[in-house]
Amino acid sequence: MSFLIGENMTGGYGATNILNDCNISVEKGEIAVIVGPNGAGKSTAMKAIFGMLNLREGRVLFNDEDITALNPQDRVRKGMGFVPQTHNVFPTMTVEENLEMGAFIREDDFRHTMEQVYDLFPILKQKRRQPAGELSGGQRQQVAVGRALMTQPQVLMLDEPTAGVSPIVMDELFDRIIDVAHTGIAILMVEQNAKQALNIADKGYVLVQGTNAYTDTGEALLANPEVRRTFLGG
Repeated sequence: MSFLIGENMTGGYGATNILNDCNISVEKGEIAVIVGPNGAGKSTAMKAIFGMLNLREGRVLFNDEDITALNPQDRVRKGMGFVPQTHNVFPTMTVEENLEMGAFIREDDFRHTMEQVYDLFPILKQKRRQPAGELSGGQRQQVAVGRALMTQPQVLMLDEPTAGVSPIVMDELFDRIIDVAHTGIAILMVEQNAKQALNIADKGYVLVQGTNAYTDTGEALLANPEVRRTFLGG
């Protein structure tokens, strides 16, 4: 049994299924990456796992518990963190206030966790008094990831974390994601930059029309001629 698994997920919006018998899982300390063409259901799979989409069939298991019926807030309390692709910071609040908002479910002293976030993203400590809306795109992504880490999640879900950032910033974000995984947190990530994401992935999922086309290690998917030809540009 995997630490987090979306099992046989079928569901969508209205009468249309976006996901069709889709399976996604990740273990503690592992990076699992979901890739595929536009409209493949990648972000929908993430939303289903986080409770933002009701499943018609299938279930979500987290730490050996069926959480299919739980809403997103209750999943956060169970230990899940989710960073959406857009609108993922409070732009008028300072960096530090954004991080404090991430600790809303905490009743203990969270200052140590904030220092860990600042160690992970030193630029945020420098800019902690600055409104998040004044930061660069890459820095805002760091704030969003940092805020999710303030809940002390056991699994961190990232929807297109490198969207709209430069290649240098993308590499830096991926390095930090690796650092987070090394602490034992499970990472589940949707990425458009498929080659780079699979390069750091322990496990990769290629979705097509809401179903699993290929599932393997990141290394094996990068070496698969059919995957390379069809999804990675040769």
